[in-house]
Amino acid sequence: MTTLPSEAVTTAELAPATFEPLLDTVELAVLAEGADPGWTLSELPGGLRMLSVEAPGAAVEIRLSVPLGDAAGYWHPKAGWHRTLLADWEGRSAVSLIDGLAAGCLYDHTGATLLTFAAADPAPEVVLRYGVSEENDTHVVHLRLSPSDTPHRFLLAPRSPSVASALRPLRAWYEARTATPMPVPEAARLPLYCTWYAFNQAVDEAAVERQAGLAAGMGFGTLIVDDGWQRLGSGRGYAGVGDWTPDPAKFPDFTAHVERVRRMGLRYLVWVAPLLLGPRADCHAAWARFAPAPAGAPGAYVLDPRHPEVRAHVVRTCLRLVRDHGLDGLKADFLDEAMVYAGDGRGDLGHALTLLLAELREALLAERPDLLLELRQPYVGPGMAPFGNMLRSYDCPADATANRVRTLDTSFLAVGGAVHSDPLLWDTSGPVEAAARQLAGAFHAVPQVSVRLDALTAEQARAVRFWLAQWRRLRPQLLDGTTEPGRPDGLYTLVRAESEGVRVLTVHDDRTVPVRPATHRETVLVNATAGDRLAVDVEDGGGPVDIEVHGPDGRIIERIRRSLGPGLHGLRVPRTGLAVLTRPGDAT
Repeated sequence: MTTLPSEAVTTAELAPATFEPLLDTVELAVLAEGADPGWTLSELPGGLRMLSVEAPGAAVEIRLSVPLGDAAGYWHPKAGWHRTLLADWEGRSAVSLIDGLAAGCLYDHTGATLLTFAAADPAPEVVLRYGVSEENDTHVVHLRLSPSDTPHRFLLAPRSPSVASALRPLRAWYEARTATPMPVPEAARLPLYCTWYAFNQAVDEAAVERQAGLAAGMGFGTLIVDDGWQRLGSGRGYAGVGDWTPDPAKFPDFTAHVERVRRMGLRYLVWVAPLLLGPRADCHAAWARFAPAPAGAPGAYVLDPRHPEVRAHVVRTCLRLVRDHGLDGLKADFLDEAMVYAGDGRGDLGHALTLLLAELREALLAERPDLLLELRQPYVGPGMAPFGNMLRSYDCPADATANRVRTLDTSFLAVGGAVHSDPLLWDTSGPVEAAARQLAGAFHAVPQVSVRLDALTAEQARAVRFWLAQWRRLRPQLLDGTTEPGRPDGLYTLVRAESEGVRVLTVHDDRTVPVRPATHRETVLVNATAGDRLAVDVEDGGGPVDIEVHGPDGRIIERIRRSLGPGLHGLRVPRTGLAVLTRPGDAT
């Protein structure tokens, strides 16, 4: 009979366990509280393996161990900036349906993977410990799971040339088994204008309609009115949330306002945080007993979704908003605040949230089959595929690097929905390169923008139109093509996306850029570096190409025909500009 070990400084200090070979050089040990667990490893189509651990009614710990070899970094959905190797006394994570995923990928200095795993069932809460075991010269991952009457199942991918290629079959596995992913309307795959960074909570009817009119003419398809539209929505903090009714001083007739914006050609969403309850809300007295814990969002408390009354209340509230005001959808924020109740012994949050989101989906899609519902990191994992169709990067105002990294991290295991950037913010009095750099950083996701469009310089306005037009033209490659961003610890400074004979390369630092002009009918080079030249390495036979070079605002700077033979070549492309290389006779 096993007793699971208590916490120790390093994993080497834990009670020993018997390890067995699992896959490649990965070894496995399984412990169960008061039980003798059993495990099997089966082969799945596409080369994946399924690890199944059985210990009915017992808490379980799964230990994975890999020799260090030439390990360079460890990626997981909540890695943030910690994507190099951590010591096992430092690596910690707790995940659930609305907070990441029990998944990870250890890779070496070539980018090739040494260990890739992911929970087949994303809803249950899992506590992970991971890192380099200094005593054993290994990288370990320990997963602690609550008792279950069904087997604990984990997917394992064999060694692959890159993290992206290792995770691709896992994503395909999730896609094939998500019976009812939320439909993804065309509007979820169009550039989006958001009011948050542009206005914060100082929104009103006139300001929104002014921006909406400009956005519709620039290539946007959807509008989100963020925090501040609701009554008591002024001042940072959330002490007034919970009633979710429009502020009559800002929006005298909210329903008529929504219809005016929709007639401009934009879909209309509003921000809502349905699990937050503030003490100033009219409904606070009625619901306070269901929200005992304070939220991380200042001033508010968190409704506990394990209560059926709370779930019914959230569904009624969201349905009322969509129905009463003719909305196209909602931006559902702060769902991860429910994790404040994780591990309190009163029930699994993943199960409760699955019930809540399933009920919400059914009610909203019955009202509007083309509903848009935005989810935000960290609750954008494959388990959320039935419940949202816009998967947004976590907040990173004005940070093009973070937007690039977070959108690509999300896309690795995104199922069904379209991955969106955090709304782009830049200095409207600054140079045009400031705008173009933000747009280039979000190029491999659906771009959201949040600046005052009527404050843009003429050059910045041209840049927005140009980059959104290019993004729309290249959407088959950027959203649906095969993407290879490189090593996670390198922060994806060269991103390749291709399909249908077109390759898009976004370059963010000084390096040689591999091109195959004889192979691809079109190659698009986005120069997001600080220099005005790109060094390209022709990897195939090369040949003549027509080159069209654009500046940051889209103006054509040069059109030339040039012969590119195998090897290195320099191309003049201005910083935050773009070059299109086409084979003679192939239309751009």
